[in-house]
Amino acid sequence: MSQGTIGVTVHLLGGEYRFACTPAEHEDLLEAGRYLDEKMREVRDRSSKLLSLDAVAVMAAMNLSHELLRQQRQLTETDAVVNHYVEDMAQKIDAILSKSVPDGL
Repeated sequence: MSQGTIGVTVHLLGGEYRFACTPAEHEDLLEAGRYLDEKMREVRDRSSKLLSLDAVAVMAAMNLSHELLRQQRQLTETDAVVNHYVEDMAQKIDAILSKSVPDGL
């Protein structure tokens, strides 16, 4: 490990995987590992057939990618709605202010 990095062990479906990260990333990496382990267990438990670890990992990765893309789309849509609302409010404020400011100022 290079200077400034620490080792962290992530447990996925009973296996141990070592990673290097900065001290600031340590807790996030552990949380990500717990989340991935949970998703991999869900895939394994829902499957009606025995899946290899690779197949479980790929299916969990696809599910997580789908979830991420869906959330990014929702965030983009929310941003557009908020931006529209802010622009509308700014126009209303400008209209009110222009009516209340005496001419010549």
